[in-house]
Amino acid sequence: MPRRATDSELLTKLGYKPDDKLLVLHADDLGMCRSVNAASIAALTKGIVSSASVMVPCPWFPAMAAWAKTNPDADLGLHLTLTSEWQHYRWRPVASIDKVKGLLDQDGFMHRKVEDVVKRASPQEVEIEVRAQIERALHFGMKPTHLDSHMGTLFADPRFFEVYVKLGREYRIMPMLMEDTPETLLMAAALGIDYKPIHKRLKEQKFVMIDRLHTGENGADEADRKRKFDAYLAALKPGVSEIIVHLSGDEAEIREITGNWRNRFIEGRVCVDPEMRQMIDRHGVKLIGYRELARAWAV
Repeated sequence: MPRRATDSELLTKLGYKPDDKLLVLHADDLGMCRSVNAASIAALTKGIVSSASVMVPCPWFPAMAAWAKTNPDADLGLHLTLTSEWQHYRWRPVASIDKVKGLLDQDGFMHRKVEDVVKRASPQEVEIEVRAQIERALHFGMKPTHLDSHMGTLFADPRFFEVYVKLGREYRIMPMLMEDTPETLLMAAALGIDYKPIHKRLKEQKFVMIDRLHTGENGADEADRKRKFDAYLAALKPGVSEIIVHLSGDEAEIREITGNWRNRFIEGRVCVDPEMRQMIDRHGVKLIGYRELARAWAV
């Protein structure tokens, strides 16, 4: 398949060659708990993670925001959060509860499932909450490089997506957006969304988009996860790609929160393994963050 013209245009704007392979290696869920914070900071400062995003409603957000203030070069965005998925470890909206009742489950926390948010929350409530999260991050001294969406909730309804794009432009914080690849069109169609006209409008408005998004894979152990990384890097095409990782340690805290803690721990170890940097270099891949991508965005 020939390379899309947009690949080369964006690469040229960023000062790269048309056949360069750029990768945003992105850690999600910072602020969720101490274990995630510690593993993600290690991967940002000593490992291969080039960008990450923070969950403002979560208990360990203030600690992450404090770290961001003292590490202004870190490429940190906001992982806009409208769900609270764990069994016992829960969080509530940032906005006043009386203004976002549709975002609450019967226990007064955010809904666990994306479909419940779509079913019960209004676009107005979503905007109030997303705006509150951005404002809180700014109040804590953060200077977010980008926006994205926890569990993809803001991509699950066209009305929510419009809020996401609107507030990104209003606050001049680049929203993570996708090119209209066959994979993206299929994902959107599965949600009942025709992304083609939306994509056309966003391109006309000069939004920057990544070419490919990979949500990561589990590994039986560190060696298996590294093999999967290697296969992904070997198949990477020119343009801007993003791979999402979820990192943690193996403390009692994270073990109590999620039964999937082992996969997070494995990814946390892999992302600080010195061999990974060598692997990335061997495949001719260049790591990039959203701060650099935003330079090509005409707000």
